[in-house]
Amino acid sequence: MSFIRWSVALALIVWAPWTQAQNYPARPIRLIVPLAEGGAPGHVSRRPVRGQGAQAAGFFTVAATTTQLYPTRPIRLIVPLAPGGGMDTVARGIALKLTDSLGQVVVVDNRSGGGGSIGVELVAHAAPDGYTLLMMSATSVIHAIMYPARYDAVRDFTAVSQATTQPYVIVVNPGVPVKSVTELIAYAKSNPDKLNYASSGNGSLIHLASELFKSMTGTQMVHVPYRGIGAAYPDLLGGHLQLIFASIISAMPLVQSQRLRALAVTGAQRAKSLPELPTVVEAGVPGFVVTQWYGVQAPAGTPRSIVVRLNRDIVSTLQLPEVVARLAGDGAEAAGNSPQQFTAHIKAERDKWARVIRQAAIHGD
Repeated sequence: MSFIRWSVALALIVWAPWTQAQNYPARPIRLIVPLAEGGAPGHVSRRPVRGQGAQAAGFFTVAATTTQLYPTRPIRLIVPLAPGGGMDTVARGIALKLTDSLGQVVVVDNRSGGGGSIGVELVAHAAPDGYTLLMMSATSVIHAIMYPARYDAVRDFTAVSQATTQPYVIVVNPGVPVKSVTELIAYAKSNPDKLNYASSGNGSLIHLASELFKSMTGTQMVHVPYRGIGAAYPDLLGGHLQLIFASIISAMPLVQSQRLRALAVTGAQRAKSLPELPTVVEAGVPGFVVTQWYGVQAPAGTPRSIVVRLNRDIVSTLQLPEVVARLAGDGAEAAGNSPQQFTAHIKAERDKWARVIRQAAIHGD
């Protein structure tokens, strides 16, 4: 009798799981997605997944949230400088076109202060959901090397696209007896520490460009920092300074009036606004390429689908004839590259300027 009871119990043990498996599922199933709606990591959704067919599994629903619904609200494009400058102008032009293409307002939000670090840090620590973007520049990369900063220009961001490149032009006072970069180098070597060059401040991009030029040409010149490059022009015109690496837009009126002499541009190619001027490389300094640049960044961890969408629309904007013409009028040229290319560019810039800062023993004010 006990043998019969034992056999029945064993049959029930085997039968119960088999019956449950046959009847599965008997109630709603939850698929936990460790992402907030829109793809931001670190937040767990506890809402039940609903739908029919394949969508009931939740995979297509999650993908569509990021790729099809973005953006569903206004986007902020942080400019870490005050309104009215070159970066602000470029950012507002891009924001206007993105508003049309994305169907949501893109608002330029100027967050100046701390040499530009305040706005950059804000985006570095923002949610990676595509609704807070940054207009970054070469200056932002340098600042993180020169000063204690709460951001890393590569680690804390996802590159979207470089927007512009702005070469400098080397200009000299007409009293300096040189008409080419080759002659400038020869004159500087014959007169060490007799040439004074200006910059827009200690550790500025113009300062580092000048130090790189000195290092690559074996020349000795004296650095005179100013609070903004505009303040240096009276002394350059008066002969107290001999040369400067200047923005094209600020120097051209003085060059055209023959109050200053232009020798070369610092870009990889000749500037479209100054096609008659050679590059520094063409003038005899292989490898010397220095440009200011602006580009759009998103916080690290921003979903790839959002980055791809933004990149596509920004690159399309930068190819528009009216945008190209407006940039050229400001001495800039459209870039519009891929996220991978922009990331590589930022890494190269960080390595180059870190080396210059170290070799020239430059310290922040």
